Amino acid sequence: MPESVETIVHERKIVTKIIIVIVLAVWFVWTVTPLGIMVLSSIKTEREAFATPEIGDWKGVLNVFRFKPTGQHYRALLIEEKFGTYVWHGLTASLSSAVIAIVLGTLGAYGLSRGKFKQENNISFWIISTRMAPIVVVIVPLYYIFRKTGLLQTIPGLITAYTTFNLPFALWLIKGFFDDIPVEIEEAAFVDGDTHWRVFRKIALPLAAPGIVASFVLCVLFSWNDFLFAAVIGGAPAKTVPVAIPELQTTAYIRWGPITAATVILVVPMIFLGILIRKYLVQGLTMGAVRE
Repeated sequence: MPESVETIVHERKIVTKIIIVIVLAVWFVWTVTPLGIMVLSSIKTEREAFATPEIGDWKGVLNVFRFKPTGQHYRALLIEEKFGTYVWHGLTASLSSAVIAIVLGTLGAYGLSRGKFKQENNISFWIISTRMAPIVVVIVPLYYIFRKTGLLQTIPGLITAYTTFNLPFALWLIKGFFDDIPVEIEEAAFVDGDTHWRVFRKIALPLAAPGIVASFVLCVLFSWNDFLFAAVIGGAPAKTVPVAIPELQTTAYIRWGPITAATVILVVPMIFLGILIRKYLVQGLTMGAVRE
């Protein structure tokens, strides 16, 4: 009987592993296939991109991957459509906003995490509640404020708009990382005569670094992929890639080649950013996941 039970358990583990592998394989294909089609279409002519082999025509399927790469769509974007300017606008606004949100959010999060005072939980909830409102709800009053202050259709205005939504998110997220750091480590440093600023800089920041990096990446992603703020607050003078892509479609013709190339320009930089800092990103997003 014991051997029979062990055999059943072993078989169930094998079946479970097979199911997991199948699910992961399906998920991988489902996720990567659209990206692969998009990248291939961006370096093909439109005729080659829309060439669809018939069912059972394996030679035609192989021909999908047999083509001479062309950079005509990227040249059209960078030379004719001035997409380099839009990429610069997006990078400037997203990175600047993320840096401001992380610097202020880190200081505020540490204060909320370590400064024990009344209504601390209510203040923390109020901060994150400002991020819960949909952008479309606040876009009209923000438009009025930005127009009166001269920030409308400017890069500084776009940075301010992104920071408005990134800062509460960064502060609330980083506070959770500081909460997971044992207070005893900092108390030992205080006993040795260190100041609050030195403890924050030498102990708290290094320990919370993965969470801070993860928050930075998420803030960059939110800003880089934003459409509504860029369209309404940024306008034509501060146009970004998400706003410029729909303009490649006219009433008479859809420029599929440049659209796929522009989508690659939009997606690939963020993928590489995630790959470069994936170690910190995974550590940051999993901090505090296991509690005693």
